[in-house]
Amino acid sequence: MRFSGKVAMVTGAGSGIGRAAAQRFAAEGASVGVVDVRQDAAEETVGKLQADGGRAVAVAADVTDAWQVDAAVAAVVAAFGRLDVLYNNAGVGSKGSVVDADEADWDRCLDVNAKSTFLCSRAAVPHLAASGGGAIVNQGSVAALVGVANFAAYCAAKGAVVALTRSMAVDLAPRHIRVNVLCPGTVLTPLMESMIRARGGGDLDAGLAATVVKYPLGRLGTPEEIAAAAAFLASDDASFLTGSVLTADGGMTAW
Repeated sequence: MRFSGKVAMVTGAGSGIGRAAAQRFAAEGASVGVVDVRQDAAEETVGKLQADGGRAVAVAADVTDAWQVDAAVAAVVAAFGRLDVLYNNAGVGSKGSVVDADEADWDRCLDVNAKSTFLCSRAAVPHLAASGGGAIVNQGSVAALVGVANFAAYCAAKGAVVALTRSMAVDLAPRHIRVNVLCPGTVLTPLMESMIRARGGGDLDAGLAATVVKYPLGRLGTPEEIAAAAAFLASDDASFLTGSVLTADGGMTAW
Protein backbone atom coordinates (compact mmCIF):
# COMPACT_ATOMS: atom_id res chain seq x y z
CA MET A 1 0.00 0.00 0.00
CA ARG A 2 2.76 2.44 -0.99
CA PHE A 3 0.22 5.03 -2.18
CA SER A 4 -2.27 4.91 0.68
CA GLY A 5 -3.79 8.37 1.13
CA LYS A 6 -2.22 9.64 -2.08
CA VAL A 7 -3.66 10.69 -5.43
CA ALA A 8 -2.25 9.65 -8.78
CA MET A 9 -3.19 10.99 -12.20
CA VAL A 10 -2.55 8.77 -15.23
CA THR A 11 -2.91 10.03 -18.79
CA GLY A 12 -3.84 7.67 -21.58
CA ALA A 13 -5.40 5.46 -18.92
CA GLY A 14 -8.26 4.19 -21.06
CA SER A 15 -6.30 1.18 -22.30
CA GLY A 16 -2.96 -0.58 -22.41
CA ILE A 17 -0.17 0.49 -20.09
CA GLY A 18 -2.17 3.44 -18.77
CA ARG A 19 -5.05 1.22 -17.66
CA ALA A 20 -2.64 -1.27 -16.07
CA ALA A 21 -0.92 1.60 -14.24
CA ALA A 22 -4.22 2.99 -12.97
CA GLN A 23 -5.05 -0.47 -11.66
CA ARG A 24 -1.63 -0.80 -10.02
CA PHE A 25 -1.82 2.59 -8.30
CA ALA A 26 -5.33 1.84 -7.07
CA ALA A 27 -4.32 -1.61 -5.82
CA GLU A 28 -1.58 0.06 -3.78
CA GLY A 29 -4.01 2.48 -2.14
CA ALA A 30 -4.07 5.54 -4.40
CA SER A 31 -7.12 7.44 -5.53
CA VAL A 32 -6.70 7.67 -9.29
CA GLY A 33 -7.51 10.33 -11.84
CA VAL A 34 -8.10 8.35 -15.04
CA VAL A 35 -7.49 10.68 -17.98
CA ASP A 36 -8.06 9.69 -21.60
CA VAL A 37 -9.08 11.40 -24.81
CA ARG A 38 -12.09 9.05 -24.88
CA GLN A 39 -14.61 9.46 -22.09
CA ASP A 40 -15.99 5.95 -22.56
CA ALA A 41 -12.53 4.39 -22.27
CA ALA A 42 -11.77 6.39 -19.13
CA GLU A 43 -15.09 5.35 -17.61
CA GLU A 44 -14.44 1.70 -18.45
CA THR A 45 -11.13 1.85 -16.58
CA VAL A 46 -12.80 3.55 -13.62
CA GLY A 47 -15.43 0.82 -13.56
CA LYS A 48 -12.71 -1.81 -13.29
CA LEU A 49 -10.99 0.05 -10.46
CA GLN A 50 -14.21 0.57 -8.54
CA ALA A 51 -15.17 -3.08 -8.97
CA ASP A 52 -11.96 -3.92 -7.14
CA GLY A 53 -12.72 -1.44 -4.37
CA GLY A 54 -10.64 1.43 -5.69
CA ARG A 55 -11.43 5.15 -5.78
CA ALA A 56 -11.20 6.78 -9.19
CA VAL A 57 -12.61 9.52 -11.38
CA ALA A 58 -12.84 9.56 -15.17
CA VAL A 59 -11.77 12.70 -16.99
CA ALA A 60 -11.87 13.18 -20.76
CA ALA A 61 -9.15 15.44 -22.12
CA ASP A 62 -7.02 16.00 -25.19
CA VAL A 63 -3.60 16.26 -23.59
CA THR A 64 -2.26 18.39 -26.44
CA ASP A 65 -4.67 21.21 -25.52
CA ALA A 66 -3.51 23.39 -22.63
CA TRP A 67 -7.02 24.41 -21.57
CA GLN A 68 -8.24 20.80 -21.43
CA VAL A 69 -5.12 19.73 -19.54
CA ASP A 70 -5.58 22.45 -16.94
CA ALA A 71 -9.22 21.48 -16.56
CA ALA A 72 -8.34 17.78 -16.21
CA VAL A 73 -5.82 18.40 -13.43
CA ALA A 74 -8.31 20.70 -11.69
CA ALA A 75 -10.99 18.01 -11.92
CA VAL A 76 -8.75 15.38 -10.32
CA VAL A 77 -7.75 17.73 -7.51
CA ALA A 78 -11.40 18.75 -6.98
CA ALA A 79 -12.39 15.10 -6.70
CA PHE A 80 -9.71 14.04 -4.22
CA GLY A 81 -8.29 17.20 -2.69
CA ARG A 82 -4.65 16.81 -3.68
CA LEU A 83 -2.19 15.41 -6.22
CA ASP A 84 0.89 13.35 -5.43
CA VAL A 85 1.78 11.48 -8.62
CA LEU A 86 1.56 12.27 -12.32
CA TYR A 87 2.21 9.53 -14.87
CA ASN A 88 2.53 11.11 -18.33
CA ASN A 89 1.69 7.94 -20.23
CA ALA A 90 -0.46 9.17 -23.14
CA GLY A 91 1.13 8.60 -26.52
CA VAL A 92 0.70 7.82 -30.20
CA GLY A 93 2.87 6.05 -32.72
CA SER A 94 4.19 7.15 -36.08
CA LYS A 95 5.37 5.75 -39.35
CA GLY A 96 7.96 6.65 -41.92
CA SER A 97 11.59 7.67 -42.08
CA VAL A 98 12.89 11.21 -42.34
CA VAL A 99 12.60 10.79 -46.11
CA ASP A 100 8.95 9.86 -46.32
CA ALA A 101 7.30 10.70 -42.98
CA ASP A 102 4.15 12.76 -43.30
CA GLU A 103 4.44 16.26 -41.80
CA ALA A 104 1.04 16.03 -40.11
CA ASP A 105 2.03 12.68 -38.59
CA TRP A 106 5.26 14.27 -37.33
CA ASP A 107 3.39 17.15 -35.71
CA ARG A 108 0.82 14.89 -34.04
CA CYS A 109 3.49 12.53 -32.73
CA LEU A 110 5.51 15.36 -31.19
CA ASP A 111 2.36 16.97 -29.78
CA VAL A 112 0.93 13.88 -28.10
CA ASN A 113 4.18 12.35 -26.88
CA ALA A 114 6.29 15.39 -26.02
CA LYS A 115 4.16 18.54 -25.81
CA SER A 116 1.60 16.79 -23.62
CA THR A 117 4.35 15.87 -21.15
CA PHE A 118 5.17 19.57 -20.84
CA LEU A 119 1.54 20.68 -20.58
CA CYS A 120 0.47 18.06 -18.02
CA SER A 121 3.55 18.60 -15.89
CA ARG A 122 3.13 22.36 -15.94
CA ALA A 123 -0.46 22.03 -14.77
CA ALA A 124 0.37 19.45 -12.10
CA VAL A 125 3.43 21.04 -10.50
CA PRO A 126 1.61 23.60 -8.28
CA HIS A 127 -0.59 20.84 -6.87
CA LEU A 128 2.30 18.42 -6.36
CA ALA A 129 4.20 21.15 -4.53
CA ALA A 130 1.15 21.97 -2.41
CA SER A 131 1.09 18.34 -1.28
CA GLY A 132 4.65 18.71 -0.02
CA GLY A 133 6.25 17.29 -3.15
CA GLY A 134 5.62 14.26 -5.27
CA ALA A 135 6.69 12.34 -8.32
CA ILE A 136 6.32 12.65 -12.07
CA VAL A 137 6.92 9.64 -14.28
CA ASN A 138 7.31 10.40 -17.97
CA GLN A 139 6.78 7.74 -20.59
CA GLY A 140 9.81 7.38 -22.80
CA SER A 141 10.70 4.40 -24.96
CA VAL A 142 13.68 2.40 -26.07
CA ALA A 143 13.10 4.32 -29.30
CA ALA A 144 14.58 7.31 -27.45
CA LEU A 145 17.80 5.38 -26.88
CA VAL A 146 18.39 3.43 -30.12
CA GLY A 147 17.56 3.96 -33.76
CA VAL A 148 14.35 2.29 -34.95
CA ALA A 149 13.80 2.06 -38.68
CA ASN A 150 10.85 3.98 -40.11
CA PHE A 151 9.77 5.56 -36.83
CA ALA A 152 11.52 8.91 -37.16
CA ALA A 153 8.86 11.04 -35.46
CA TYR A 154 8.37 8.56 -32.61
CA CYS A 155 12.10 8.35 -31.92
CA ALA A 156 12.37 12.14 -31.99
CA ALA A 157 9.41 12.62 -29.67
CA LYS A 158 10.55 10.08 -27.11
CA GLY A 159 14.09 11.45 -27.26
CA ALA A 160 12.64 14.84 -26.42
CA VAL A 161 10.83 13.34 -23.42
CA VAL A 162 14.11 11.93 -22.08
CA ALA A 163 15.85 15.30 -22.40
CA LEU A 164 12.87 17.13 -20.92
CA THR A 165 12.86 14.75 -17.94
CA ARG A 166 16.43 15.63 -17.04
CA SER A 167 15.67 19.34 -17.26
CA MET A 168 12.53 18.96 -15.16
CA ALA A 169 14.40 16.96 -12.52
CA VAL A 170 16.84 19.82 -12.02
CA ASP A 171 14.18 22.52 -12.08
CA LEU A 172 11.73 20.79 -9.74
CA ALA A 173 14.08 19.32 -7.13
CA PRO A 174 13.80 22.45 -4.94
CA ARG A 175 10.05 21.82 -4.81
CA HIS A 176 10.65 18.23 -3.67
CA ILE A 177 9.26 16.83 -6.92
CA ARG A 178 11.14 13.91 -8.43
CA VAL A 179 10.99 13.37 -12.20
CA ASN A 180 12.07 10.17 -13.93
CA VAL A 181 11.52 8.66 -17.34
CA LEU A 182 10.51 5.07 -18.00
CA CYS A 183 11.66 3.60 -21.32
CA PRO A 184 9.76 0.40 -22.10
CA GLY A 185 10.58 -2.04 -24.80
CA THR A 186 7.82 -3.30 -27.04
CA VAL A 187 4.53 -4.11 -25.30
CA LEU A 188 1.55 -5.40 -27.28
CA THR A 189 -0.96 -2.61 -26.67
CA PRO A 190 -3.42 -0.90 -29.04
CA LEU A 191 -0.77 1.80 -29.61
CA MET A 192 1.99 -0.64 -30.49
CA GLU A 193 -0.10 -3.02 -32.56
CA SER A 194 -0.18 -0.69 -35.57
CA MET A 195 3.58 -0.15 -35.34
CA ILE A 196 4.21 -3.90 -35.12
CA ARG A 197 1.94 -4.52 -38.10
CA ALA A 198 3.87 -1.91 -40.08
CA ARG A 199 7.11 -3.69 -39.22
CA GLY A 200 5.61 -6.89 -40.62
CA GLY A 201 4.42 -5.27 -43.83
CA GLY A 202 0.85 -5.26 -42.56
CA ASP A 203 0.99 -8.74 -41.02
CA LEU A 204 0.81 -8.79 -37.21
CA ASP A 205 2.41 -12.24 -36.79
CA ALA A 206 5.28 -11.30 -39.07
CA GLY A 207 5.73 -8.06 -37.17
CA LEU A 208 5.76 -9.89 -33.84
CA ALA A 209 8.34 -12.37 -35.11
CA ALA A 210 10.56 -9.56 -36.36
CA THR A 211 10.23 -7.76 -33.04
CA VAL A 212 10.75 -10.62 -30.57
CA VAL A 213 14.15 -11.52 -32.04
CA LYS A 214 15.45 -8.18 -30.76
CA TYR A 215 14.82 -9.18 -27.13
CA PRO A 216 17.23 -11.43 -25.19
CA LEU A 217 14.37 -12.57 -22.93
CA GLY A 218 12.63 -13.88 -26.04
CA ARG A 219 9.30 -12.16 -25.51
CA LEU A 220 7.54 -8.82 -25.39
CA GLY A 221 6.69 -7.03 -22.18
CA THR A 222 3.24 -6.82 -20.62
CA PRO A 223 1.34 -3.69 -19.58
CA GLU A 224 1.41 -4.95 -15.99
CA GLU A 225 5.21 -5.17 -16.00
CA ILE A 226 5.57 -1.59 -17.19
CA ALA A 227 2.96 -0.44 -14.68
CA ALA A 228 4.99 -2.06 -11.90
CA ALA A 229 8.07 -0.14 -13.00
CA ALA A 230 6.09 3.12 -13.11
CA ALA A 231 4.75 2.48 -9.61
CA PHE A 232 8.29 1.92 -8.35
CA LEU A 233 9.50 5.22 -9.80
CA ALA A 234 6.52 7.05 -8.30
CA SER A 235 6.93 5.47 -4.87
CA ASP A 236 9.14 6.30 -1.92
CA ASP A 237 11.15 3.20 -2.78
CA ALA A 238 12.71 5.41 -5.47
CA SER A 239 13.18 8.40 -3.16
CA PHE A 240 16.77 9.08 -4.31
CA LEU A 241 16.01 8.73 -8.01
CA THR A 242 15.40 11.83 -10.09
CA GLY A 243 16.46 12.56 -13.63
CA SER A 244 16.92 8.82 -14.11
CA VAL A 245 16.21 6.78 -17.23
CA LEU A 246 14.82 3.35 -16.34
CA THR A 247 14.71 0.84 -19.18
CA ALA A 248 12.19 -1.98 -18.89
CA ASP A 249 13.02 -3.63 -22.17
CA GLY A 250 13.79 -7.32 -21.75
CA GLY A 251 17.45 -6.62 -22.45
CA MET A 252 16.84 -5.06 -25.86
CA THR A 253 19.22 -2.13 -25.31
CA ALA A 254 21.88 -4.44 -23.83
CA TRP A 255 22.33 -6.26 -27.14
